[in-house]
Amino acid sequence: MITIDPKSIETAKLQGYLQGSVGPRPIAFASTMDTEGNPNVSPFSFFNVFSANPPILIFSPARRVRDNSIKHTLINAEATGEVVINVVNYDMVQQTSLASTEYAEGVDEFLKSGLTPIPSEVVKPFRVKESPVQFECKVTQIIALGTEGGAGNLILCEVVRIHIDESILDQNGAIDQHKIDLVSRLGGNWYSRSNQGLFEVPKPLTTLGIGVDAIPDFVKQSAVFNGNDLGMLGNVESLPTLEEITIFVKENFEVKGVLSADDEIKKYQLAKEYLNKNEVLTAWKVLLAKK
Repeated sequence: MITIDPKSIETAKLQGYLQGSVGPRPIAFASTMDTEGNPNVSPFSFFNVFSANPPILIFSPARRVRDNSIKHTLINAEATGEVVINVVNYDMVQQTSLASTEYAEGVDEFLKSGLTPIPSEVVKPFRVKESPVQFECKVTQIIALGTEGGAGNLILCEVVRIHIDESILDQNGAIDQHKIDLVSRLGGNWYSRSNQGLFEVPKPLTTLGIGVDAIPDFVKQSAVFNGNDLGMLGNVESLPTLEEITIFVKENFEVKGVLSADDEIKKYQLAKEYLNKNEVLTAWKVLLAKK
């Protein structure tokens, strides 16, 4: 067994040990709004429920390790005192991950992730329509845990409205844990699906994904692709070039066959097969290929 003095190692490595050993952690998909009315939505896995009476949720946007900057969520929560915490289930996990991309100030993460903003009843920040449970909250306190990169900021939120999708309820009106199909966060790229086990979602932090808004309409409007598929397609830095697509088609007999059959559905289904294998750029090459 190794023994570590937390003060003796780099913060990034310490953070890896902490996140790799304390989990699975629930995910707060926090929606906020700045003083000018611009929306922001971002996921945080330092999150849990801490009281029922009053109903209190706490999540923590940490200062960035690499440059000690703070996140838009914290800035907005401090300025407005309002937040909506949306829970994350499997059907929306890829789009939620895409929303964590470090887009520039003013970029709408709802637009980039392809998720749907809907009005709240009590607070100004939008709810996320795709989330099965949405908590409208008033911020009661913010506790800064430090001033250096990696330091958390506890945002204490009192729940003032709860919205629950009826489709996740059992016959007694309680939340069915199989139907809600929650996901949680572990270390690295690892997530856990509450009723099935571990899976990976590549981190979108090192590059800026093109976003779901940049995906052609013929893909977004196809019934073949779900929200997770769109989230994966939007999490690429750039689309394959015409030369790359041409070479791929020449070397892939299956793609040639689908293109010659002139069957769009088969083409989309083949692209989805590649997405299921996490081969996102290959899926793009199939989608953009022409006869």
